[in-house]
Amino acid sequence: MSLLSWIYTIVAAGLTFALVWPFVMVVASRFRKPRLEVRMPDARPDFACIITAWRNASIARPLVDSLLRQRWPHFHIYLVADRCAPADWTFDDPRLTVLYPDPPLDLKVKSIIHATERFVRPHDFTLVFDADNVAHPRLLEELVRYIRAGWRVVQGQRRAKNLDTVIACADATGEFYKNYVERYVPFVLGSSAVISGSGMAVATDLYRGYLHSPEIRRGKELGKRMMQEDKILQNWLLRRDERIAWAREAIVYDEKVTTPDAARTQRSRWLFSYFQNVPHAAGLLWLGLRRRSWNQFLFGLVTLLPPLFLTVGSAALWALAGLWVAPLWSLVLTAALAIFALNVLWTLWLTPVPPAVWKALWGLPLFIWQQVRALFLMKNPDRNFAPTRHQHEVDVEALLANDPTHEKESS
Repeated sequence: MSLLSWIYTIVAAGLTFALVWPFVMVVASRFRKPRLEVRMPDARPDFACIITAWRNASIARPLVDSLLRQRWPHFHIYLVADRCAPADWTFDDPRLTVLYPDPPLDLKVKSIIHATERFVRPHDFTLVFDADNVAHPRLLEELVRYIRAGWRVVQGQRRAKNLDTVIACADATGEFYKNYVERYVPFVLGSSAVISGSGMAVATDLYRGYLHSPEIRRGKELGKRMMQEDKILQNWLLRRDERIAWAREAIVYDEKVTTPDAARTQRSRWLFSYFQNVPHAAGLLWLGLRRRSWNQFLFGLVTLLPPLFLTVGSAALWALAGLWVAPLWSLVLTAALAIFALNVLWTLWLTPVPPAVWKALWGLPLFIWQQVRALFLMKNPDRNFAPTRHQHEVDVEALLANDPTHEKESS
């Protein structure tokens, strides 16, 4: 076999694995069901709910309102309004503290640290939100179920707040797929859910340890080049072999991008952070092998797999090239692509997703094209990584009324 054939075969085998492995995990997960065994029935955890807003505190009004309506009574809200004018709305409620950092912080993790340094009392768990989120009325109540089962880190489910454009639906499609394949499935199989970036509850002692870690100290110096906080947090936790639970019923509504420009900018940040995270994911994979930790091994493998559009695009091009180099591998890759596509549809059906997502599947190629263009924005993060602009102010009642799965999950 020639050197070219060897190279082609190795790459083709890797791409085939990346395409088929998610399907294998989903099949395996169908034979297992998550069970919560209550270990601390009398636990009454107190939550610090931290909201980070930058230049726009008004977008956080529905989130603050939804948190004040929580059925679980033990919490306090800290809204960090960085570079924000005083909000034109107020809540006269002792459970809310609004902080205006001076001088401005200009970095999400700095806003989080600013809030933790100003806690009005000790809190058992710290829960982080983006300003555009909205919390389901039972969010804290559902998180308590997992905490009473002994979990110290719990990731809630982020669900689309808006499905008003094809781009928004495509963005939501990716979130639904990742919720199932990267969060629910690894958790059910005995590993950890990938952290979303908001809607996660972490034991405060653990969270303080993460905020004072060398990784965060180095990250603060990098500014926009800092790896995303959620990736730093999950790597920090997994190196300690902490498991991250997936609470499907703990719902946080999250705003989806609505325009090609916003999709491109957002994905450029995510792609930059993915490539930064590759050595850390590989390190967790190796650590899991050395320590015989299934939690670390499977989590490392899941987070090491390339973004979906890179895997699919590379596999399609490699299959085409294989017609001249290795026809058999070309056939294998074509079959793997078909399995992957069917698995995406299967996971959307198992979730289940709103009808608007099914109707907008034809727009996925447009969204994928924006991600391809985003690759070329990574080379200059200081110029190209602008924060996503949020503009959908939706109250929790409207979200619940338009959520077709709300009644099923609340029953």
